[in-house]
Amino acid sequence: MTQLEFARAGIITKAMKKVAECENVNAETVRAAVACGEAVIPLNINHKNAKPTGVGRMFTTKINANLGRSVTHSGKGDELEKLKVAMDAGADFVMDLSVGPDDLAAIRRGMLDASDRPLGTVPVYETISRTDGEIPQMNPAFLIDVIRAQAEQGVDFMTLHAGLLLKHIPAAMKRRMGIVSRGGAIMAEWMMQNKSENPLYTRWDEVMDILAKYDVTVSLGDGMRPGCLADASDEAQFGELDVLGELVERCRAHGVQVMVEGPGHVPFNQIQANMEREQEVCKKAPFYVLGPVVTDIAPGYDHIVSAIGATAAATYGASLLCYVTPAEHLGLPDADEVHQGCIAYKIAAHAGDVARGLPGARRRDDEMADARAKFDWDRQFAACLDPARARARWIKTRAFTDEAHDDDHCSMCGKQFCAVRTSRRIRKLADELNA
Repeated sequence: MTQLEFARAGIITKAMKKVAECENVNAETVRAAVACGEAVIPLNINHKNAKPTGVGRMFTTKINANLGRSVTHSGKGDELEKLKVAMDAGADFVMDLSVGPDDLAAIRRGMLDASDRPLGTVPVYETISRTDGEIPQMNPAFLIDVIRAQAEQGVDFMTLHAGLLLKHIPAAMKRRMGIVSRGGAIMAEWMMQNKSENPLYTRWDEVMDILAKYDVTVSLGDGMRPGCLADASDEAQFGELDVLGELVERCRAHGVQVMVEGPGHVPFNQIQANMEREQEVCKKAPFYVLGPVVTDIAPGYDHIVSAIGATAAATYGASLLCYVTPAEHLGLPDADEVHQGCIAYKIAAHAGDVARGLPGARRRDDEMADARAKFDWDRQFAACLDPARARARWIKTRAFTDEAHDDDHCSMCGKQFCAVRTSRRIRKLADELNA
C-alpha cells in the first residue's frame, strides 16, 4: 500500500508520525492531508535511509536542489560532493538530473545511498541518454522500462511530462522562446515526428501500476513552463495545466501520491494568480515551482531574482520550491553555487512561511532579535540560516578594525553611533523615570 492508500484506510504510518513530529502537528492532521491529496510524503519503499518529509500547505515550505552531471561536465564524485553541500545547506529534497553516456544508474545509486533526503529524477533524461543516434528519439517502451527500473532502484518522486499534448504545441510555437523545458521539448518533438499523442498520457494507467508498487510520488512536469516573461500565463501553459488537473485525479484514483510542477519565468504581479489557479485546477495538490524568475536580465544573479518570486509563490500557494543557482542560464553549477542557491531558497521558503502566519515560523526571527538586543553573537549565529558565512564575515571586520572591540557593537556604526547601545541607555532612562 502507498502512503495515500494507508491514509485513506485511516492508518497512521510511521512516516506520517515522523512528519507530524517534524512539523509539530498532530499525526491525524498529517493522515487527513495525505488522504485527501493536499499533502504528499515522497518515500519509495526501497529508499531505506530516506527521511519522511511532508509537502503541503499545512507544513513548512520545502526546498529542492537539482544536481546531476551534464554531457560535458561533472561526474559521479562531483555530484556526491554537491549532494553533501546541498544537504548541509538545508535542502529538503534533491533531484538527480544527470544526462550523458556514462552509467547513470551507478551515479543515481551513489546518490540514493548517500542521501537521507527524498530523491527525484526525470526518467526521460536517462531514456534519451541511452538511445543511439546523433539526434536520439525517445522510445516510449524504453521510457516505461526506465521508469520501472528507477522505481525499483528507490527513486522517491519522478517528474513526468504527461500533460503536454499535441493540441498544445501550436500555441507554444507562437512564443518568443518556444518550449524551454528539456523534458517537455523531448516529448513535443516525439509527438510531432510521430504524429501521435503523448505516450505517457496514453499509457498513464501502466505508469500508475509501476509507481503504486513502490510508492513513487508523481511530480507532474510543466513541459510548457514559460522561459521568459513574455511567454508567462499563456494559452500553452494553462492548457497543459488543465490536463495536469485531470491527471491529478487519475493519480489519486490509482492510490498514487501526486504533486504538480509550475513556472518558470513569471512577472511578479502574475505570481499570486498562477498559484491560486493551480490550487483550483489541481484540487489543492501540492505545488512545486521553479522560482518563479521575475526578470530575464540578471544572469549570474538568478538565485536572487528567482528567490524574490519564490517568496511570493510560497506566500500564495506553493509547497515546494525548486532552487535556482547563480549559474542558471549560464552553465552547470559548482558546489559553491549549489550552496548559494540553497541558502537563497531557504530564505524564500522561510519568508513565505512567516508571511502566511504558519504557527512557529517566526520563532527564529524572535530569537535573533533578542540575541541582537543583547549583543549575543553566538546566539545570533546559531539562529541564522548560514552560520558559517555570518561568523566569517563578522570575524573579517574584527581582524582589520583599529577599534578595540568589546562585542557590544559592530563596525557599521561603531561604538559611538550604535543605535542598539543607545536604545539600551534610553531604556534605562525610561525605567528610572517610571520607578
